[in-house]
Amino acid sequence: MKLSASLRRLLLLPALAAIAACQQLATSPAQAAEATVVAPLAQRQASEPRGLKTAIFAGGCFWGVEGVFSHVRGVTSAVSGYHGGDAKTARYERIHGGASGHAESVRVTYDPARVRYDQLLRVFFSVVTDPTQLDRQGPDVGREYRNALVPLSAEQRAVAEAYLAQLRGSGVWRAPIVTRIEAYRQFFPAEAYHQDFMLANPDHPYIRRWDAPKVAALRQLFPGYYKAGFTSR
Repeated sequence: MKLSASLRRLLLLPALAAIAACQQLATSPAQAAEATVVAPLAQRQASEPRGLKTAIFAGGCFWGVEGVFSHVRGVTSAVSGYHGGDAKTARYERIHGGASGHAESVRVTYDPARVRYDQLLRVFFSVVTDPTQLDRQGPDVGREYRNALVPLSAEQRAVAEAYLAQLRGSGVWRAPIVTRIEAYRQFFPAEAYHQDFMLANPDHPYIRRWDAPKVAALRQLFPGYYKAGFTSR
């Protein structure tokens, strides 16, 4: 029996998830755990009008970035995707190697009356990403895992610039902070099997090893920001 292309793809989804590049496990004591910190309160607080707002964060494998933000109060949506390249390379099998220009990213929609953009930045730099790692994050190496903020308004950009300057002078990190602010191009949602990955695959080895501890750190360090339920896309 000849299978249609769409049916073949559906049958391949579990295999694609199993061989995804966000797969590396610790191979040495140095990779035993990703450090968490308590980033400082932002001196420049965000002031945004009422209504849902959106921002994009790139901080390594999007499974964990999405997973943490999906547990933040006031976040109404977190979508894994690709930012920085064009439409023809916005596919999982094309972004790896760094030539596409894309970064694994998460588009976060939030209610600023419940959580401000500067508070999302604080969560991001405390438990999601290490801002001193250049073109990598934890066990994942490559430009597609770079550390970047993509503000979608003038206010977000001003807050992001001020906060990065504050972090550089904070002394919290010993190594230089390499996180960059990138201009928005276009965000491309990732394939369906990447969405809500932590919710659908809580026992996946990568999730248990690298990403579940980030959610646990969010709950421990920022109980006021944490919500137990997972905000699915």
